[in-house]
Amino acid sequence: MQANSAEQCALETTPALLGVAPGLIDSAALEGYPHEERVHDEHEPACFHGAFASCMEMYADAATVSAYLDAHRAWFPRCAQPMTAEQIGESGYALTIGRFGSFGYEVEPKIGLNLLPQDQGVYRIQTIPVPNYTPPGYEVDFQAALQLVETEPDVTATAAFKRANLAEPAHLTRVEWELDLKVMIHFPRFIQALPKSLVQNTGDRLLNEIVRQVSRRLTYKVQEDFHTTTGAPFPRKHRRSR
Repeated sequence: MQANSAEQCALETTPALLGVAPGLIDSAALEGYPHEERVHDEHEPACFHGAFASCMEMYADAATVSAYLDAHRAWFPRCAQPMTAEQIGESGYALTIGRFGSFGYEVEPKIGLNLLPQDQGVYRIQTIPVPNYTPPGYEVDFQAALQLVETEPDVTATAAFKRANLAEPAHLTRVEWELDLKVMIHFPRFIQALPKSLVQNTGDRLLNEIVRQVSRRLTYKVQEDFHTTTGAPFPRKHRRSR
């Protein structure tokens, strides 16, 4: 699943976008910012927000795709790897995403996600608390919606199947998704010494990078798993998300 902007990065520790450590703030990073921009309310968290949309293509009818999505206990934990997905209740997971950071400040986000049953063809994923876990200095509000749209395969898809010597697909279902994501972080004092706009821009960029990398990796794995599990033909070099 691909986000609407930002660059891809590896699913490991993200290098700091600007190297800053406690007690050592590069003065060059502060040039051009008025002093008043460097005054933060230490009790107010920084808020980063992103809205994303894309789709994942499955070469089967909508009913087959829906049955697969409904059985997420079977596919979600393995498709989420190398992230870890621990079961919460009937439809929830505690997802550990990986270690990310900037300005010398790192965090390993763990969020609870509830994969709700479909309602009139729409699947929703919402944030839920992780039992016996208190996020260290951050809060996440994750609100996603997925909708299945069955259509006919386009010329590009048909050509890919021909090149792979596969029969042309009879069905194409687009899993269209939207995500509204908010992250609130209580930064340590040495981060609060930086200009607000610098912290905001860097945080927004990092949020985009995380969503892009996770969505692309998850799209690839879910497409592979779906077509392998259902036996639906799928040209291995044709892994599209939009």
